[in-house]
Formats: sequence, C-alpha cells, structure tokens
Amino acid sequence: MKKIHYILSGIIAFFLILLTLLPFLFKDKIIARLDREIAKTVNAQVNYDLEKIKISLWRKFPNLSVTVSDFSIIGNPPFQQDTLLNLEELGINFNLISVLFDENPSLTSLELNGGSFYIKVLEDGIANYDIFYSEEEQAEKDDENQVKVAVNSISVQGVNFVYDDRSTNYFMGLTDVQAKGSGDFTSETFSLPITMAAEVRDIRYSGISYLSQKHFEGITTLEVDLSQMEFYISEGNFILNDFGFNLSGLIAMPKEDIDLDLTFSSPGHDFKSILSLVPGMYTESFSDLQTSGTMDFQGFVKGVYNETTYPAFELGLKIENGMFQYPELPKPVRNVNLDMLIKNESSVLENTSVSIPNFNLDFGSNPVSGKFLLADLIHFPIDANLKGVLNLDELTSIFPIKGMDLKGIVDISASAKGKYDSVKKEIPLMDIQLALSDGYAKNQEYPSALENLFARARIKNEKASMQDFDVDIPQFGFDLEGESIQGKLNLRDLDQLIWKGEITGGVDLKKVLSVFPVEGLNLEGKIKADLVSQGSYAAVEAKNYNQLFIQGTLEVEDFSLISEDIPQGVKISKAKAAFSPATLVLSEFDAVLSQSPLQATGNLTNYMDYFLNQNGVLKGDLNLQSSKFDINEWMRAPSPNSNSTSLAVFELPKTIDFTMSVAAEEVLYDNLSLKEVKGKLILREGVLIFSDASMKTLGGTLVMKGNYDPRDIHVPKFSFDLQVIELSIAEAFAKFNTIKAFAPISENLTGKFNTSLKLSGNLGQDMMPILSSLNANGLLQVLQTALKDSQILHGITSLTRLKDTNTLQFNNLSIPISIENGIMDVKPFNVRLWDYQAQVQGAAGFDGSMNYLIQMNVPAGKFGTQATGLLASLTGNAIDQNTPIPLAFNLTGNYKNPKVSLAGGNSIETILADALKSRVQGETKALQDQAKEQFAVIQDSLKQELQTKATMVQDSLKKEVEKQTNLVKEKASEEARKILKGFLPKSPPTTKPDTTVKKENLKL
Repeated sequence: MKKIHYILSGIIAFFLILLTLLPFLFKDKIIARLDREIAKTVNAQVNYDLEKIKISLWRKFPNLSVTVSDFSIIGNPPFQQDTLLNLEELGINFNLISVLFDENPSLTSLELNGGSFYIKVLEDGIANYDIFYSEEEQAEKDDENQVKVAVNSISVQGVNFVYDDRSTNYFMGLTDVQAKGSGDFTSETFSLPITMAAEVRDIRYSGISYLSQKHFEGITTLEVDLSQMEFYISEGNFILNDFGFNLSGLIAMPKEDIDLDLTFSSPGHDFKSILSLVPGMYTESFSDLQTSGTMDFQGFVKGVYNETTYPAFELGLKIENGMFQYPELPKPVRNVNLDMLIKNESSVLENTSVSIPNFNLDFGSNPVSGKFLLADLIHFPIDANLKGVLNLDELTSIFPIKGMDLKGIVDISASAKGKYDSVKKEIPLMDIQLALSDGYAKNQEYPSALENLFARARIKNEKASMQDFDVDIPQFGFDLEGESIQGKLNLRDLDQLIWKGEITGGVDLKKVLSVFPVEGLNLEGKIKADLVSQGSYAAVEAKNYNQLFIQGTLEVEDFSLISEDIPQGVKISKAKAAFSPATLVLSEFDAVLSQSPLQATGNLTNYMDYFLNQNGVLKGDLNLQSSKFDINEWMRAPSPNSNSTSLAVFELPKTIDFTMSVAAEEVLYDNLSLKEVKGKLILREGVLIFSDASMKTLGGTLVMKGNYDPRDIHVPKFSFDLQVIELSIAEAFAKFNTIKAFAPISENLTGKFNTSLKLSGNLGQDMMPILSSLNANGLLQVLQTALKDSQILHGITSLTRLKDTNTLQFNNLSIPISIENGIMDVKPFNVRLWDYQAQVQGAAGFDGSMNYLIQMNVPAGKFGTQATGLLASLTGNAIDQNTPIPLAFNLTGNYKNPKVSLAGGNSIETILADALKSRVQGETKALQDQAKEQFAVIQDSLKQELQTKATMVQDSLKKEVEKQTNLVKEKASEEARKILKGFLPKSPPTTKPDTTVKKENLKL
C-alpha cells in the first residue's frame, strides 16, 4: 500500500514538474508564432516587449496562458500620432493539446486588462482601425496556415474607450469598461451572453450632449447570425444610474442600411429611478433621497436607418404623484405629474411630434404647471403654456445649493400658440411675462451680496406676425456695495429688429465674480457706463447709419483678465471711449498685454455694422505706442512633443480694417531685439501690410514694406521689400536661417553689409520661411570684410600651394542675387581675390548645397619653383614672371564640407604648363571657355536636382499641413476631451517594436 502511495506521489510530482516546465519549453515557439501572425495580419506599428511576455499553465488550466504587458498599436498615416490600442496587459489563451501536438495552436480566449481603446473616423470616412491586411494580402505574405481561432470567451477589464466619428459628428467616451462574453465565435450562428459595465463620460451628437457622467450596467444574450448579419437581443436588462430598462429586438445590417426593430420599457415603476438621470441629482446621497410616486416608461424603434432615412419611433414617459425630498432639507417637491409622448410614424425626422398635454409640480408651497404640444419640426406648430411662482429662498430649502444664499420672488406666466413660417412671416401668438423682485444673491465665501435685484420683462405678439413681435424690459438692475447698474430695453418687429435701450451705472467685476464665480476666468476691474442707443437692424443692413443713434461714454479702470483663451493676461489701468452714431473715439487706453506695455488713441468707425452684422467690417485709425513689446508672447504655442513653446501661425480677422501708426522703443520677435521701431501697419481683409517701417537691430538699420498673408492658414505667405543698412554679417548669420542656408560663408566673415532685396515665399507652421519656396531679387553690398580660417581657403591653398591665401580681404564688394523656388543664382561678378583679378558665379540651394566657379589670373612668378623650370624652357618676349596664369576652381559640396577642385580635374603643374604654352599659342581664352562650359553642365544638373528636392520638400510639407489640419479638427471635440482629461492613451514605450509596419511607411 505504501509502495502504491509512493508511485502515485511520484506520478503527481512528475506531472506538476512537467506542467511547470512546459511553458518554458514552448515559449520560443509560441512567441515566434505570435510575432509571425501579427506581422501577417496587422498593417500598423505594434509595440510590445519580449521580456514582458509571461507564459503559464496554472493561470488558465487546462489552457496555456500567454500574458503580454504594455501592448500597443499605433495607426498608419494620418493617424501616426494616435494610439489605437494601449493595454496594460493582453491575455491570450491557447488550447494546451494544440500547443503540444499541432503545428498551429488553437486560440481559445482573449483578455484585455487596463488601458485605452481610441477609435477615430475623419470627415472623409477614413478610420484609424482600418489596419488589417485583406485575406488575399495575408495569403501573399505567408502560405502557412494561420493560428486556429476557436475563441469561446472575450473579457475586458478596466479599459477606457473613446469613439470619435467626425463623419457623423458623433462622440462617445466611456471609462472603466468591464465586459465579458462567451460563445462559439467560430460558428456563423451562435448565442452570446454578455455582461457589461462602464462610466459614461459623454455621448454627444452634432454638438449636443445627450448623456454625461452616468453609470451604466447591462446583461443580455445576443443571438448572432453572421451569414445574414442579424443580431437579436433576446433578453436585455440595463441600468443607467438608478434607472433600469429592458431592451429587446433585432438589429440587422444586410447591406449599407441598418434595419431596427427594438422595443424598450422600464420593468419598475419607481419614480425615484427616473430622478437619477436628472443632472446633479445622482450623488453619493442619492440613496437617502426620500421619494414616492409611480413612473411608466416604454417605446420602440422600427424601420431603416441610413443617411437619408430614419426609423419610426415612439417614446412615452408618465409620472404620477411624484414626490422627492433631500433628507437634510426641510421641504419637498410634491405633486409631480407628467404625461409625455415623443413619436414619429414616418421615415422623415422632421415629422417628429412632442406631446405633453399637462405637467405640474409644487416647489414647496409654490405650484408650477403647464403644457407643451409640438406637431412637427417643419413649421413648429406649438400650443404651450407655463405658469408659476418661485420663492428663491424657499427653493434653497428644497434643493441643496452649496455656498450660495438666494432670495427673491420669480413670477412667470407664458403662453404660445401657432406656427412659424418664414416665407409668410408668421410666428405663434405669444404672451410671456417674467418678473423678479427683491432679489438677493450672496456667495458665502464673499462678505458682500448682490442686492435689490429686479427685472420685469414681457414678450408679446397679438397678431401672429413678425412685425407685431415685441420684447419689453422696462427695468432691470442690481446694487453691489454702494454701486448700481440700471437699464431698460425694448426690441420690436422681428423683420426690422427695432431697438431702444439705455444703461447707466458702474460695477466692480471682481465683486460680481466673487458672488457668481466662473471656472477658468479671473476678471477684475471697474466699469462705468452711461449709454443710450436706438435704431434698427434694417438700417444697419442698408448701411443707413444716420438712422442709428448711440450716445454716451464707457470707462474702464484697473481692468485685469486671465482666462484659458488668454493665459498671458491683459491689464488695462485706464481706458475711456466716447460713442456717437458714426464714431467710437478712444481718447485714452493705457494697458499691459502680458508683460508688454501699450498705449493707444484713435477712433473706430462702422462699429454698429460690425457688432450687428455678421459680415460687418470694423474700421479704425489708431496710434499705438510701447516702451517694450514682446510679440513672442502672443504667437507662441506648445510644441507637440515637449513642454517648450515655438512660434505658431496666427490667423488675422477679415472683418477688421485698421490703419495703425506704431512707435515702440523695443520689439522682441523670435530671437531678435528690434529697437526704435516705427511705421504704419494696415490690417485689411485678413492681411497685415507694412508700410514705411524701420527699426534698428544687429548693429544696423532695417527699412521695409510688404505684407503677411495668412488667409490660407495652412500655407501662409509673405512678401517684403527690404533695405538693410550696415548690418553685422556675423550677427545676421546667427539670427537668420535664410543666411545660414544660402550664405553660410557669413559665419567666417567680419564687417557689415548693405542690401536692397525683394523677398517672398511661404511660411511653415512655425512661422519660419520655407526655404524651398523662397524667391528674391536684389544686390548685396559689402564695404569691407575679411574671411579667415575657412575650409574653402584651406582647399585653395592645398591645391595651388600659393602663399598668403588663408586670409582674404574684400573691399567695395557688390553681388547681384536672385532666388527662385529656393535656388539662389549668383550672376558673374568681378572681385579682387587677394591681389588677383577674379570673376565669381554659381548657385546655392535651400539645403546648403552649392556650386561655384571661381576664375582668376595669377602671375606666373607667384607659383615659385613650380613655374621656374617651365619659364626657362620657353622663349619669347611675351612670357615672363608677370605672365597671368588663368585658374578656374570648382567649389561644390556644402560650406561645412566643401569640395575644392581645379576645373578639368588636372594638377596645378599641368595647368601651369598648358597655360604657359597657350599663352604662346594664343589659346588662353579657349581654356577659360572650357572651364565655363564644364561648370554650366554641373550647374544645370545641380539646379535640376534641387528642383526635384524642392518638390519633395513641398510634398512633405503638404502632408505635415494635413496632419496639422487634423490636429486643428481635434478642437471639434475639445469640450468632451476636457471631460476625459487624462483619459486618452499616452504614447507607448518603443522598447523592442514589432516590425509589422509596411516598408513604404518607414519612409515617412
């Protein structure tokens, strides 16, 4: 018996050891197969670390479990900046028997744990999840059988999910998604039980948020028929916050359309559950909320959904005798009764009707009741009324309003009946009256309160016509610490929009925001107004400004503004403007924009048209002065991959027409300090025009006229006429990228230069000139300069063995310059190099490449012993020590690595012999012409190469602009992203990236 016990124990121990060792024995095989399958299947950048792959039999026994940590997939262009999938842990489980005995193991289940899943669809329908090779492409890549897919379960734990579809303007953001489904995924028909849970951060469509900050749970069984693309929800129980509902029916996608046949209802009839969907009510104390009453919710969706057709639908909600009361507050909301039906029996969304024949509720002792009937969304036939009185002090004893004390009586009575027809100029009959009296609002964190809040308003239309429409606010105002604001306004005739209003008084903005704080806004200052205005929008449209009247003054003191849009901050110590019908006169304006002081005076005209007409143009004539203005503070934007900032393109308004005289002691732009800046700026039709502008910088003076044109924000343009007077060559090289590219020799030059230059081209998104787009024409003048320690000079010395050629002096140098599409062409010009007469010509490219021909005549005696023997062997009066020897140098490569060679590739000895003999034979000119012909061939080749490279650069920049465009489009969902701050995946680690990217993608 003991022997059998030992045998059994040994067998068990053997199997335990075997189970422990098996993962190590098959690890290389599994990883290699996994890597191969990804490479065959996924056309994207897949990242994972081989060192972080774990294999175990114990974790999912009897299956073999493979766990991959820090797994991510990055999309292809234009999604190379987006991480499609970023998982803390990816679990892949295989059938153990298939691992042991089959060439291709069977995949049984998948686990996605932690991380983010980000789906993006652009306006043109391109999606970042389109990363898989087709079956044909997979077959071409590998004719082996793939991993057998026999998945019977998929689980998701703690994954965040974003679906951002720009083509349909739909956005959904979920966090902490938990889901599990199991079924025979290899079959065309199977049952799929699913459990799921998530936090709904935001669901929006066409800019309207329909669900936000809600908790969702669900359990259902999905009957799947993949051959017919039909999905039947046989049982579906879901909970949104505390609101439970059932959902069942069919979703079919036979082709492009979606067929829907769904019904939904609430299994419970507890009024409390529907309250959980009311914003602000579903808090930690919701479970303690005291409620009573019944609720019934049901509806259906049936029909076809596509781009032009909507399914029929119906949604009904009925509440009877509802009541709720917060346990910590003394008064309840009672008698909540609502009967609502929203339906559409057709396939046209505009035929939707809304019926609320009655609703009522009591806020404490204050009843509110009404009805709302809307027949369709075409002419909006409406029959509605609302009546109630609210005691704000009593309201705070019903709803928890933390940190705020409210008082006052709000009385509202409203009715509307009729339809809207813009052609017939009909609107519903209306009578809406609103009154606020004895108003009081106090933030408990601020000692003072807004007092004596009052307002009366009436909107009426007794003849159902736009002309009879009338809004009358005979009085409104409030007091705050001894200061008060009062006013009145009348607006009538929706066709003519005739107004008459006035406002007087002063207010301290900091005190107002202390009572009603606004997140992300820091606002201070005192505003005093005394304004009266009357007129009509019809007069504005007809530009009959003489029919408009506005009179009065507006004063601002100690104003300060910091917001998310203006983080630099604006401070106005004093500003005063006087209004008349024709002109707004700015008599005083003393401000600091960020750290830059600015004073201004002037006048604005056409301001009524600008404020009241969408296309109105504000005209102005301003005088601007500053002791030191830093432009960089208003042009810098965060760099994509760092915390630093760089210059960014800024758009100019097209509805501003300003002429500005500017005088500044110093202006900072990029890395330049500009002194004594003065000139005239004209902002017109979105273009900034410089006229008679002058400034001192880099030891000299710049005078210019031209324009900055960002109307195409992706490819902004510039054009300038420049006059440069005595600018430092060395400092200009250090500050200007254009000089570094086209005249890198400036790095080793001393002295100053003058130039007159016409310059134009495109700007990149960093506000730097795109060198391959530059065009220029002008003349460069250098009075005196010296060149030392240049690689070019060393090359000439090495070739010729001439003495004293390591230093070069220039006097009265004039160089004609022309640049076309980033290629600088230097026409032949004469210059003395050392003591020798020379001619220089050539070209330089935006990429720093160059090709120059230098021709000069050197007396034969300067070559020393190299020429002595040759001179002795030749006879004739024409040949002596002063006989000029023509030399031609080809200068190619780039300035950091120049290539200096003698034309024709001969040695200096050969050139001397040929030159001296040619002097006898009269062939000197033939040698010079030959050098020029050889140079011209090289020149044409270089220009062609540069032109091709410029085209490639421009194409590359276009792709970059497309990427920038996509980044700009991100702003469409910026508000939702703020809700999901910290939610989107970060860039994954690049350790041991997988090589599943197409080779052509590697060139981008």
